[in-house]
Amino acid sequence: MKITHTEIYRFSIPMEPFVIATGTMHFAQNVLIRIYTDAGIYGVGECSAFPMIVGETQETCLAMAQDFAKILIGKDPLDIPERMNDLLGYAAHNSTIKSAFDMALFDIAAKNANLPLYQFLGGQKRSIETDMTIGIDTPENMALSALKYQHQGCRIIKIKLGKKIHDDIERVKQIRKAVGDDMVLRLDANQGWSFDDALFALGELAPLNIEFCEQPMRTWYDDKLPELSLNSPIKIMADESCYNHHDARKLINSQSCEYLNIKFSKSGGILEAQKIHETALQAGVKCMIGSMLESRIALSANLHFALASPNVVFFDLDTCLLGHLVDPVLGGLTYDGYFLDVPDTPGIGADADPHFLVGCEQWLI
Repeated sequence: MKITHTEIYRFSIPMEPFVIATGTMHFAQNVLIRIYTDAGIYGVGECSAFPMIVGETQETCLAMAQDFAKILIGKDPLDIPERMNDLLGYAAHNSTIKSAFDMALFDIAAKNANLPLYQFLGGQKRSIETDMTIGIDTPENMALSALKYQHQGCRIIKIKLGKKIHDDIERVKQIRKAVGDDMVLRLDANQGWSFDDALFALGELAPLNIEFCEQPMRTWYDDKLPELSLNSPIKIMADESCYNHHDARKLINSQSCEYLNIKFSKSGGILEAQKIHETALQAGVKCMIGSMLESRIALSANLHFALASPNVVFFDLDTCLLGHLVDPVLGGLTYDGYFLDVPDTPGIGADADPHFLVGCEQWLI
């Protein structure tokens, strides 16, 4: 089997503004690719650029996608490690757009094996419940959002923080007061705090029964994470500090955190995500599968990976529920309330709606 050509789409999804500590996203800066083969099989991949976190924009993803597509022409799509090495040999970093190519290659491989991706990866179905994320707003509005989700059956809330420390503390206090004691609350500061602010906030919020706090400080303070983790009454999860399995190893060996957040946009896709998972599994460090602002295409791939990764026990797969104004996907992941499932069709089981693609700028390489 050989790769013949690749379609690249500017897969912009209109959405309500979403605010985190490092910036605001006004639309989902996504890119869709389809890698075609001479065997009549094509693979679908999607990535979501989040510039203020990963450093890639939709424009850089589109530019690199065209270069990557040229490199892969005539090569075997089933040798995924070598294909990803081809991309690494051309350009370091660029993990977001690389994840779309990785995803499409795995889609091809699973379709070729006539297996849903989770089975191709050695997984099996289990109950998966996602949290719902609340973007930064006034404490009162965030509490109202939490209450709304609770009334809709949500049992796990992730609270975006990382602005003024006393306002952040008030945000969490009002949410806990609104939803009561039974709802699981998670925090995500998105690198917004200093060491002193993080230590203060985590101490103040500990009585509110918080499950964990993601990425309290900027990655350039990673050397302070062990001290923060040691002194924090709330468990720490590394997100932006963990891109690849080498980051995972260093974080684990330095006792910098209790948990790791795996995202394809950071790892460059499933292949490296598997290595992070294995590194954490060997050390007894539990993982979360997270995402940026992907549609149900990439979210389906995320769920397939999670079903094949027993050490992934936390799930943050709500991105298409965070204000997406259209659903440009056929097939794929489904929500039963906040419980997720994927179809048993071969591959990822999701593709773009052709009616949506008509309005997307596209390239053929």
